[in-house]
Amino acid sequence: MRIKFKSHFMRLLVIYNPVSGRGRSRRLFEKVIDHLEAWGCHLRVIETAAAGDAEMWLRRLHVRSYDRVVIAGGDGTINEAVNGLADGNADCPLAIIPTGTANVLACEMGLPVNADIIARTIVRGKAVPVALGMADSRYFILMAGAGFDAHVVAGVSPTQKARLGKLAYVLSSFRTFFSYRFPRYRVTVDDRVFEVASVIVTNACHYAGPYVIAPTARLQAARLHICLFERSGRLAAFKYGLGLLLGRLPRMSGFTIVEGKRIQIAGPPLDPVQIDGDLSALLPLDIRMLNEAIDLVVPDSYAALSEVRAAHEQARPAEPARNSAVG
Repeated sequence: MRIKFKSHFMRLLVIYNPVSGRGRSRRLFEKVIDHLEAWGCHLRVIETAAAGDAEMWLRRLHVRSYDRVVIAGGDGTINEAVNGLADGNADCPLAIIPTGTANVLACEMGLPVNADIIARTIVRGKAVPVALGMADSRYFILMAGAGFDAHVVAGVSPTQKARLGKLAYVLSSFRTFFSYRFPRYRVTVDDRVFEVASVIVTNACHYAGPYVIAPTARLQAARLHICLFERSGRLAAFKYGLGLLLGRLPRMSGFTIVEGKRIQIAGPPLDPVQIDGDLSALLPLDIRMLNEAIDLVVPDSYAALSEVRAAHEQARPAEPARNSAVG
């Protein structure tokens, strides 16, 4: 039985990164487009040709003439779209077709890599306001990190990422593991100061795909979660990585999560910073929270879960750090 949607009037601006992902991603994109066209949506499809194109198009076009903006790409392409929408076009909802390497945002939303479900979410999904972080002048929807993981990201070239996918990050992790010198970083969270080996400031509970790093973080929360990796050295890095893969990282000693709205990170000058999985800034870094900055189109299941979480968290105070604060 074919389900009919009242979508003949829906105007969609689709921005597609053809380099993102590999062959399966192209096929997924084409299937989603087929569904949308079959349901009567009016589509304008633009393919990006270089890094930064998604942001450039969204700044240049009259986005308000569309009902929704659809980004087909990975988390880096979505970050470009967020930066293009947040300055002046935030009232146009953002939907995604996850065709990237890790697809952390899709994991966060519970959006499966299924063409029919993705197309239905684009057309019928609820647009909910989500918070953004701002790292210096760059918005992020997922995370910003300094330390070991930022050096791993810095070690992956766009060519390697396009050709090898996740394997490029695995290889960079091995190279970084043996070459990284493990400097210390000074992290200020509101009025608290910490000395750590690495730090990830996150707006999401997932990291590197389906792995959980901050269990209570959510896109609609009014605070950022700051993940502090307190211990230095190769053995500590190995344990942290293994803990992430096994789902044990949030409970490990030497790993602390604090919450805040204003964060400063200091360390080796010009040290790399990864933002939503791409190398996008250098230290020192200033991060702040922006509530309800854009509208994100999410599956019904995520929208319902978010409402339940919001109800439970209204009276919950922020938890203090367990340790590692500098007196």
